[in-house]
Amino acid sequence: MKKFIILIILFLFESVSIAGIKIRDMATIEGVRDNQLIGYGLVVGLNGTGDKSGTEFTIQSLVNMLDRMGITVDKAKVKVKNVAAVMVTAKLSPFAAAGSKLDVVVSSIGDAKSLEGGTLLLTPLSAPNGQIYAVAQGPISVGGMNVSAGGAGAVKNHPTVGRIPNGALIEKEIPFNLSNEYLTLSFNNLSISNIVKAKNLINKYFDEEVAAIVNPTTVKVVVPEQYRDNYYEFVDKILGLEIQPETFAKVVVDERTGTIVMGSDVRISTVAVSHGNLTIKITNTVEVSQPAPLSEGQTVVTNNQEIQIEEEDAKLMMIPEGVRISDLVKALNAIKVSPRDLIAVLQAIKAAGALQGELEVI
Repeated sequence: MKKFIILIILFLFESVSIAGIKIRDMATIEGVRDNQLIGYGLVVGLNGTGDKSGTEFTIQSLVNMLDRMGITVDKAKVKVKNVAAVMVTAKLSPFAAAGSKLDVVVSSIGDAKSLEGGTLLLTPLSAPNGQIYAVAQGPISVGGMNVSAGGAGAVKNHPTVGRIPNGALIEKEIPFNLSNEYLTLSFNNLSISNIVKAKNLINKYFDEEVAAIVNPTTVKVVVPEQYRDNYYEFVDKILGLEIQPETFAKVVVDERTGTIVMGSDVRISTVAVSHGNLTIKITNTVEVSQPAPLSEGQTVVTNNQEIQIEEEDAKLMMIPEGVRISDLVKALNAIKVSPRDLIAVLQAIKAAGALQGELEVI
């Protein structure tokens, strides 16, 4: 039977106050974000692990590249086992200056076995608007392998995807239109409590009504006159403020892996829990009956099946109202529930209306 690993994260702050979280970790500045770049390129120098001869787009790309270099080759005679067609992706950070470098990810799009030892040729990286913002080139670090010999082979990690640290050079900057008159903060999660706390904290820090809530996830801050000429210092002060975040009463269950994550604010109403496992085991034994030598009998094959049913003795556990998640876990451990059983118990408690929080199954 497959073993399930349960990961229960308990945020228990019964006697200790919750540590503050900076606004920079909860919100982003509107208009300041990462930008995704993508490009198509060729990886060369592979040791026979590249695309196969039937990969038409790899052959065509190689022929086109050689033609631009003034070398004419017959497409029918090109072998690409040392070449692989790849997609190159990168994330361009905001305010990245021309001439700085960024990491790129190289992923095979053909039938190459491995990109180990390969070198990416000069590849333009463009944004969705079609403009080129960076160019990538360099040796690929794979962190895996794919070896085979005599019909046997071994694969480690994922050898068809690699990285090039600082492999792209930024050629063009992305313009940002930031006004020094106001600052708009977009919070990552929908929480009215957190956004109200942030607005009140900003107004209290500057001792004036500079912040206002625009919508449930956005706070607009007017830049005071004394900070108009020092806008970035003002932004740093805002992002460095700490608030006590509102936590969510939520239980997240992943049935595929047996993972359960519980928030600290989850409460349980008075409920009695009893859980027992029912195990049905079917054993099939094949018996072969051979006839005596020189007899006219025939060999007979019979299947003998044995069915065993085992039911564990279930214990009834009373869980009082208002217990914290730590008490719930102790109670469930006392009746010796497995991770898979714990998921079923939580779903049953929720169905009974005793789980005071949200149960999400992913």
